[in-house]
Amino acid sequence: MKYLVVCTLILAGTLFAGCTSTQPPPAVVPEQTTVPVITTVATATPLPVFSLGDAYLDKPGGYTFNSEKDVVVEEFRVDSQSWGIDYKIKPLNDDLQYCWFEMNVTNLNTGYTDTFGYGRQYSIVLEQIVPMYKEGPYKITMKGQGVKVWVKAAKRIP
Repeated sequence: MKYLVVCTLILAGTLFAGCTSTQPPPAVVPEQTTVPVITTVATATPLPVFSLGDAYLDKPGGYTFNSEKDVVVEEFRVDSQSWGIDYKIKPLNDDLQYCWFEMNVTNLNTGYTDTFGYGRQYSIVLEQIVPMYKEGPYKITMKGQGVKVWVKAAKRIP
């Protein structure tokens, strides 16, 4: 009889507490949070726009580089602070990993060297025009592989 009383009390307590309810427990709604949205706008650096006039260096046939050992050195004197270099590339191989070009432009008075190129660690843009700003004697050292290159160094026409 003791067991019957204990079981009845447990059952009554359970019913009173609502533990046998057939309704599902209330759903937990996650708290809404606001996350700041960061928008970035990419701005392109404008490319220099100018043309070239009287040439200091302009070889109409261009330069052909078939081997990594091919090196061409050209020297000239610049008499204007406003000049530029335009170079055009023509890959000679269908596999572009074997086509590259590098050009070191050295001011012989100061020893300062600018380096430009195509392929490898440089851009694969086939034509580039670069503004230059100092007069004096210059040396251009060019090397490459699997490319034909036309280089023109001349006064800038703004």
